[in-house]
Amino acid sequence: MDHINELDEFRFQAYMSSSIYKVRMKHFHDKKILQKESSPRDRVLLFNSRLLLFLGKLKFKWSGPFEVTQVFPSRAIELIGPDEEHFKVNGQRVKHYFGSPNEAKTMEVTYFNEA
Repeated sequence: MDHINELDEFRFQAYMSSSIYKVRMKHFHDKKILQKESSPRDRVLLFNSRLLLFLGKLKFKWSGPFEVTQVFPSRAIELIGPDEEHFKVNGQRVKHYFGSPNEAKTMEVTYFNEA
């Protein structure tokens, strides 16, 4: 009976140490996440995760630019596409676009012609 109790104590200690480890690692990883602030009327590029499934290391993985129409409290962002289509995406999948409007039109044409 003593051996069974010792085994239970070892399991409990292992569980506690693993939960402490998980909490510390979550804190470490959350500290590295960059908070991206977007506001309506910003121009952003959208990361195309579907290109990761196919080979083509020279393909451009960012599409856009898109215009932000609404930012939700859950960090979701509503974008408007070139054909006036509204859609929602995760805010971590976008980055700010700093180009001029003329560059944006040529970028859209080259990206959508490749797809």
